[in-house]
Amino acid sequence: MRSLAAIPLAAALLAACGPVSPEAAARMCEERARAATGPTGEVGVGINSDGKVRGGFEVGITSDYLYGRDPYEVYDQCVRQKSGQGPIRPLVLEP
Repeated sequence: MRSLAAIPLAAALLAACGPVSPEAAARMCEERARAATGPTGEVGVGINSDGKVRGGFEVGITSDYLYGRDPYEVYDQCVRQKSGQGPIRPLVLEP
């Protein structure tokens, strides 16, 4: 009886591994393509309640950027991999 209870759980896990909608794939892959255009980062500076200045920064570099991959190619291949079909809209990289 216990094994019958595991069937819905297994089915849900397998469904999560399947293709996603073209719209969802486009959103995910647009971010990956943007990251392929160059390093990303954040810088923050602030003052805490004790009057002390605090700062921090974060830098991100993807392997797509390091290998010099074309962001448009990254987008196309990513959407095809995630959805099983071609992109439903073109990639627009804003300056």
